[in-house]
Amino acid sequence: MSGHRVLTVLFVDISGSTELAVRIGDRAWRDLLDRFRSTVRGELTRFGGDEVDTTRDGFFATLAGPDRVIRCALVIVGAVRPLSIQARAGVHVGEVEVSAAGVSGVAVYVGAHLVALAKPGEVLVSESLRNLVAGSNIELRDSGEHELKGVPGTSRVYAA
Repeated sequence: MSGHRVLTVLFVDISGSTELAVRIGDRAWRDLLDRFRSTVRGELTRFGGDEVDTTRDGFFATLAGPDRVIRCALVIVGAVRPLSIQARAGVHVGEVEVSAAGVSGVAVYVGAHLVALAKPGEVLVSESLRNLVAGSNIELRDSGEHELKGVPGTSRVYAA
């Protein structure tokens, strides 16, 4: 279904992936990446998420609910720890353009910038998403104001 929609966006990647790939070698990296992707896809399915794109060690997905996207991100970060890796995630909510070519829009850029800010094992949440989950028993701590490349002004960010 194409057109404008409000969706929650989720970006996940492996922290320090380049260094890890160099350290363990190509074959072990490929095997680890396969296990990582399988784990992430399993959790996306469980939470009703839609995988939009996968690049190297990263995922871009959309989910229907604000609290669901945060819970999914937290579960993914925890689920990959037994693989001896640390993932990080960025989540946001906003209007996107959905077309046959995929999902695009400023909300996508915000989500991608949030994952880039996240520390290993961290899930960063935009203020817009934080406001939507008030009262949901999701604990968020203020991580300060940040400049998100290309987005005017600063954005308050929260860690789940």
